[in-house]
Amino acid sequence: MDNDLDNILTRLHAAGVEFIIVGGVAANLHGSARVTVDLDLMYKRGDANITRLVGALAPLSPYLRGAPLGLPFRFDHPTVTAGLNFTLDTSSGPLDLLGEMAGVGRYEDVVLHTNTMDIIGNDSLVIELDWLIRAKRAAGRPKDLEVLAELEILRGLTDKNG
Repeated sequence: MDNDLDNILTRLHAAGVEFIIVGGVAANLHGSARVTVDLDLMYKRGDANITRLVGALAPLSPYLRGAPLGLPFRFDHPTVTAGLNFTLDTSSGPLDLLGEMAGVGRYEDVVLHTNTMDIIGNDSLVIELDWLIRAKRAAGRPKDLEVLAELEILRGLTDKNG
């Protein structure tokens, strides 16, 4: 994993943010060889967790990815509370914050379908392979559909090896 993305995870863990690693990094953690450049995280939408999330990420200057420079955007508690999913650029790299994912629901739904993995010295929740496949299939974007074959093979290998 990229050191800059490690910085994001380290900050979130230090602040006690409740999150689940999903998307391409989760696929990599399950054995995918596909290169990913951003970190996709599902976050718990509770008030206290949003406060911790904003506090952990604010020093990284989160800004809407693809938005024109100068567009008024504040990454703060009211913004995150009013929104749901955020595609951000930060000083430590691209970050997608997801309050909900097609095919799998919200944090409270997905947390029941996670594996705990040691990532940079912290126990991190990672979406289970079957649920990652479900999310990729539901998203239906070309890049998600392309990775499905590899994820299905990985699932078959996992099933075979127990």
